[in-house]
Amino acid sequence: MFEITPNGENRLDLHISGKIDSETMERGLEEYIGKSESIENGVMLYTIDDIDAPTLGAIGVELSKLPRLFGLIRKFDRVAVLANQRWVQKVTEIEGFFMPGLEIKAFDRDAKEEAEAWLEG
Repeated sequence: MFEITPNGENRLDLHISGKIDSETMERGLEEYIGKSESIENGVMLYTIDDIDAPTLGAIGVELSKLPRLFGLIRKFDRVAVLANQRWVQKVTEIEGFFMPGLEIKAFDRDAKEEAEAWLEG
């Protein structure tokens, strides 16, 4: 599952769970691109529940869209990631080091209030 919900003027909430194959990645990224275009100085709450590593096809889809995704990343200032899987938390925080101007912070899945407070900070 790859679900994207606008939450106010400059916030997107993403929820990902289960297996991410190429079709799921394609639909999810196109929806993300469409819903991100009008955002400025945005924040994102990214909830990840028990996902498997993406399939090679899904990674290929993501790589093919990198130029568009990098352009949209500049529309966001902060991303809070809610996840219980430690590997997911570490990977997302490492990604933050490679994206200047974007702060990414991982939180335990049940720390939604703390993550939202950080996003507002």
